[in-house]
Amino acid sequence: MDLPPFSPGSAKLGLTLLKYQVEYRTNGCDKPFFKEPMMQIYSRSHILTMLSIVPLFLLTLAVPHVLAHQYTITGRTMGTFYSIKFISMEKQSSSIWQQRVDIRLKEINAKLSMYNPKSEISLFNRYPANQPFKLSYDFYQVMLESQHLYRITNGSWDGTIKPLVDLWGFGTRKKSDTIPESSKIQKALARTGFHKLIVGDHLLTKKEADITLDLGSIAKGYGVDAIARLFSTTGIKNFLVEIGGELVGSGKNKKGHPWVVGITRPEKKGLSPALYKIISLKNMAIATSGNYRNFFEKEGRIFSHIINPKTGFPVKNQVVSASVIAENCTIADGLATALMVMDVQKGIDLVNGLAKTECLIIQKQGNGFISIKSDQFEIFEKN
Repeated sequence: MDLPPFSPGSAKLGLTLLKYQVEYRTNGCDKPFFKEPMMQIYSRSHILTMLSIVPLFLLTLAVPHVLAHQYTITGRTMGTFYSIKFISMEKQSSSIWQQRVDIRLKEINAKLSMYNPKSEISLFNRYPANQPFKLSYDFYQVMLESQHLYRITNGSWDGTIKPLVDLWGFGTRKKSDTIPESSKIQKALARTGFHKLIVGDHLLTKKEADITLDLGSIAKGYGVDAIARLFSTTGIKNFLVEIGGELVGSGKNKKGHPWVVGITRPEKKGLSPALYKIISLKNMAIATSGNYRNFFEKEGRIFSHIINPKTGFPVKNQVVSASVIAENCTIADGLATALMVMDVQKGIDLVNGLAKTECLIIQKQGNGFISIKSDQFEIFEKN
């Protein structure tokens, strides 16, 4: 999958009970995040919500294991919703786990929210050049992953594109459907470039004062990883953590099978799109990025919120969705965004060269779609 207080959306989000399955309809799009209040979901019809990945909790009449307890907790964070299912052989307190999860997510928001002027990332964005900025544990971990993503994608993922995202009306500034002048795009481009940052030991230094960070494309993934660690370090090994469509599935579900999740069809219209693929997820993460929900139309052209860091313009290729499976949801999140920008074959080659990483790229072809998969993606497909 490129975080506002509640996910931009023109219709209600929530839980939909089907005959034999529960689908958590959540925001899985690349967009600015941490934006309040929730009521903006219903009032701002010009901002749409992408439904990218839907956890599928299949209900059967089978008798559950008498010793296993299954718990579900849900809440709000990072401009969207979170849902967690976990299984324990010992009785747990859902309310205590809810508090633990909410506290941890608030800690991450306090570090990475661009909508909070007192957050750590906001303080850094106002920090002068050539002066080391001391990083918290969370910010430092995200910067290490950011540096790695920038290098392996050859700049197709770049966490410094905030000036461009804002200029095109998809960032922290007022929503816009105006095509920027070429001169303004070039000026914004000059204020970007991850290579203008120096990542040290819990230190971050700008080479130029107007370099700013927008880590919305990996913050949800990092949140998922952080909550997964919260459970695993306390001895709970079987869980499914989801934030806005980015997921980690650990161990097995109550029936002893890998967790099952769905990738929805990349349709621009409709609250409940059909499932495109069903994925079996065990000890892996999955994230999806797409350009079919957050965009504007002008002069007969569609401008997506996914910006090419090298040109300063929204991507123009026929890629409408990219899903990445990896051990780390932060990396999966960032890679999904990069694959939306990269040449398709180069993106496939990149993923094929990474250990324990697979991808599915969906391209628009006429009135339908075609799938381009990495070498081992089919291993995760559930027939």
